Amino acid sequence: MQRRTFIYQAALAGLAAQLPIDASAETPRSQFTRNSTADEVTAGLNLTGKTAVVTGCNSGIGFETMRVLALRGAHVIGTARTLDKGKAACDKVSGKTTPVALELTDFDSVVACADAIRGMNVNIDMLILNAGITLADWQQVNGLEKQFVVHHLGHFILTQRLIDRVTSATQGRVVVVGSGNHRDAPDGGIQFNDLSGRNWYRRGYAHSKLANGLFSLELSQRLAKTRATSNCLSPGPVATNIRRDLPASATPANLKSPAQGAATVCYVASHPSLRLVNGEYFSDCNPAPQSKYQTDRAMAAKLWQVSSELTRRYLS
Repeated sequence: MQRRTFIYQAALAGLAAQLPIDASAETPRSQFTRNSTADEVTAGLNLTGKTAVVTGCNSGIGFETMRVLALRGAHVIGTARTLDKGKAACDKVSGKTTPVALELTDFDSVVACADAIRGMNVNIDMLILNAGITLADWQQVNGLEKQFVVHHLGHFILTQRLIDRVTSATQGRVVVVGSGNHRDAPDGGIQFNDLSGRNWYRRGYAHSKLANGLFSLELSQRLAKTRATSNCLSPGPVATNIRRDLPASATPANLKSPAQGAATVCYVASHPSLRLVNGEYFSDCNPAPQSKYQTDRAMAAKLWQVSSELTRRYLS
């Protein structure tokens, strides 16, 4: 009887893995905390046979995410701004890793990166959009505020060109590394009438992180009838070199370590309890509150439309 029950339960699990995500499923809470590390939240997981793409793998949260996922058996495709930086990072990690160049301000580079990954002929179980910058001054790329380009538009193109590989996986996950700073975005949310940043660049980081959250929200709607999911998270304030261009006065006290900062990333990317969770926002490995703008579905849909128009020539 026990053997029959086991076979029956295994069959149900296999069937469930092929069904669309149930949007009504309640998001589970975990026992993990702000102080948990990526090693701790993945303890006991066997990711052998799974493939992860991690952007910004050469330092900070990205490197720690790559290290831990590879340690658990995943093949990690790590991107960095140059192939040399990516290779140097991959060489420091135990497990199977593959470096790929990705310069998010150069959309031709994004296309080339996606093509290189597609050339590996693998399904993507975890697409982790992590790479980022923090600027203290006003910078632009082709007339658009630079952080918006790096955090949102570059990743938007990459995801569009790889999403079929995510939906082909048994249960693919898009993991968007956002920020609690999304609450500090300019009044009105995404500045559709002027994406240059001229009048709001001091809130440019928050603006771009709001875009991350809205992108994840809209993508989750588009994945609703598939086995794939899209979730966003805040890693919290972390001591990494992303802060290198900021004045000391802008650095908060009690920063997390990269190991702690990568915990929620690895949790959302790999933990079995989140298989049915889609369109959620996490902090410290648990569901977290969001601003009214980041849950605005109309704004999310408009951002998708505008982003598509801005990047159309690179999407296919």
